[in-house]
Amino acid sequence: MSLVKKHLKTKQVCKVTFRLPRELANDATKVTLVGEFNGWNRKSLPLEKLKSGDFKVTVDLESGREYQFRYLIDGETWQNDDGADRYVPSGFAGEENSVVAV
Repeated sequence: MSLVKKHLKTKQVCKVTFRLPRELANDATKVTLVGEFNGWNRKSLPLEKLKSGDFKVTVDLESGREYQFRYLIDGETWQNDDGADRYVPSGFAGEENSVVAV
């Protein structure tokens, strides 16, 4: 499972763990999470590389919303999350963005 959601009872926040499996990372040295929640900043949310070769990061997101996102591999290759809640057109020549609903 590539998206794990943990809703907090005391706040309107959901802790979402984003995980890009090694198979989809294609021998990457670095992966960043880019989306609406960080203004599509290509550098602000780097994922940690695990011993398994997977990459992961946990982000606090406001509950009751949907967010578009993608992974950026080695600063040049875009990858969607195969466990996203849905996909929407990105506006770029047939490309899609992943969506997480929290």
